[in-house]
Amino acid sequence: MICPEPSELQELVRDWHQQALPWLAAGSCSRLQWGAPVLPGSGESEPRVLSTRKLNQLVEHCAGDFTVTVQAGMPLQTLQEELRAAGQWLAIDWPWGSGPNGEASGTVGGLVARGLAGGLRQRYMGVRDQLIGLSLLRADGTAAKAGGKVVKNVAGYDLMRLFCGSWGSLGLITQLTLRTYPLPRHRRGLLVQGPLENLEQLRRRCLQAPLMPQRLDWWSAALAGHGQPALLLALASVSSAAITDQLSQHCEAAAALGLEVQGLDADVLLELESQSRQGSGAWLLQLGVKPASAAALLADPALNGVACCLAAGPGLGVAWAEAATLPSYRVEQLRQRCRALGGQLSVLLQPASANPPLPCWEASPASAVIEALKREFDPLQQLARGRLPGVVQTTVSR
Repeated sequence: MICPEPSELQELVRDWHQQALPWLAAGSCSRLQWGAPVLPGSGESEPRVLSTRKLNQLVEHCAGDFTVTVQAGMPLQTLQEELRAAGQWLAIDWPWGSGPNGEASGTVGGLVARGLAGGLRQRYMGVRDQLIGLSLLRADGTAAKAGGKVVKNVAGYDLMRLFCGSWGSLGLITQLTLRTYPLPRHRRGLLVQGPLENLEQLRRRCLQAPLMPQRLDWWSAALAGHGQPALLLALASVSSAAITDQLSQHCEAAAALGLEVQGLDADVLLELESQSRQGSGAWLLQLGVKPASAAALLADPALNGVACCLAAGPGLGVAWAEAATLPSYRVEQLRQRCRALGGQLSVLLQPASANPPLPCWEASPASAVIEALKREFDPLQQLARGRLPGVVQTTVSR
C-alpha cells in the first residue's frame, strides 16, 4: 500500500501510467476485500494499492447552503463529527461493520466509490443523489471535475453518477462536494414484530402516512430474534407532537394486526440501528428486490438463520452469515430468488471455503456499454483489474 503526499499524487499516477502498472484506488483500505477480487500485475502476488489517507482535509463547509466539500480520504466519522458541531450531518448510513459509533466506517471517497445505500435512502435518497461535485484523477493522471458546489447544477457531463458505485474501476476520486441536512430535532421509533403478512400491511401503512419515515427497515428473524421478523421504524421531525401522534396511530394499527410493539426513544433507536449494521460473517451479501416483494424474500427458506436488514421502501439491504450457516448453494438460491422478484444479489464477502468462488455480481444488460466506458477511461486496463461492476470476470481468482 502506498500513501503519497497530496503534492506527489498526480505525478505518481502519471508514472504508473507510463509503465502500464495496474493498481487499485483505496481510502483507508478497510474494505479492500469487498467485491470482486482484484487481480495483481504480472510478477506481483498482491494488487498495488494507492491510498488517499493523506487527502484527509475538510475543504469548505457552507453551512448556509447546506453543502460540504472534503478531500476523498477524510474519515466519514470525522466528517460527521465536524458537521455535528454545526448542527448538520450527512444523511448517509454507516457502512456495514462500521462499529457502534462509526469508528470503522472508512473514508468519504470509499463510501462514494462503493455507492451502497441503506435505510436512510427512504427519506434522503442514495449517496449519488447527495453528491453534487466531484474531482478525480484519470488513469493517465489527468485531473477532471464534475458538478460544482451548489445543489442545482446541471452543467457538463454527469461523471458523478458514473463514479458513484464504480468501485475504483474508472479513476481515483480526490475531492467531493455533498449536500448536508440539519440534525433532526426530535427522533423516536418502533420495533414491531410478528407474522410477515401482518408486517407487510403495516409497512404499506407506514409508507403512506403523512409523516414520512426516516427509515423503515425489514429485519429477518435471525436478526430480530424470538423466531419472527420485524420492522424497525424511525421518525424524525421538528415537532415532537407530530411524532407522538404518528407513533400512536402506528401502534393502534399494529395492535389491530396482532403485532408486538416496542416503543423506542432516540438512544435505544440508535443502538438498534447500530445492531443492524454489525455482525460477524464470512458471507456479506447486498440484496435488492422490488419493495413489494421484500416480504416474499424474507419468507424464503434460503434466508433461514441469516441476519438480514432490508430497507422496506427502496428494497435494498445486506445479509450476513457464517460459512457453516450459509452454504454456497443457498447463496445461489438467494440470487435466483432475488432475480425472480425483480432484483439482484451481489456477493461482497465470501468464505475461502467457497469452491468455486461465486461471482460478485451478475452480468448487467448494459455490460457492453460498461466495458466501452471502461476502455475510454482506462484504455490500459490498469485500474482495479477484474473488478468492473456489472461485468462478470471470466477467471475468478483470489
